Amino acid sequence: MQIHLLRHGTAESARPSRSDSERKLTAAGREEVRQAIECVRPAIAPTLILSSPYARAVETAQIAAEMLGYTGTIMRTEALAPLASPHLVWDEIRCRPDESQILLTGHEPLLSQLTAHLLNCPTLQVHVRKGTLVRIDIERFSGKPCGVLKWVLPPDLSAR
Repeated sequence: MQIHLLRHGTAESARPSRSDSERKLTAAGREEVRQAIECVRPAIAPTLILSSPYARAVETAQIAAEMLGYTGTIMRTEALAPLASPHLVWDEIRCRPDESQILLTGHEPLLSQLTAHLLNCPTLQVHVRKGTLVRIDIERFSGKPCGVLKWVLPPDLSAR
């Protein structure tokens, strides 16, 4: 299975009158996501998209779905909320072993922690910047994950 991790693009600034989960992508954030997806469009054909329920991650998933021709339902899961556990995401992934490609949209610090977890390297220090795409391949779903990092596309490379 190919697992694609996509951090949302730049979002609106926090406001005291509004919940963090309601923050949406800015115009620049939407463009960051478009550029990242455009760079890898021939290589990604998700059979499932899972998203954090936060507005900026859902918007990111919707942009990706449209650009990639994904016609399925974008499944929202609390397992991809910013402070969730990588173990919860692994549980979401491994209960779907028949999917060939899963795209996950979410936040920091979870996506960095998830990258290390999926690679079975808990001490690995990773920072997944806004608009970054990561691909990890997984071949077995029992026990701890033991993925292989295939590539990382940071936003400054996708903008070229």
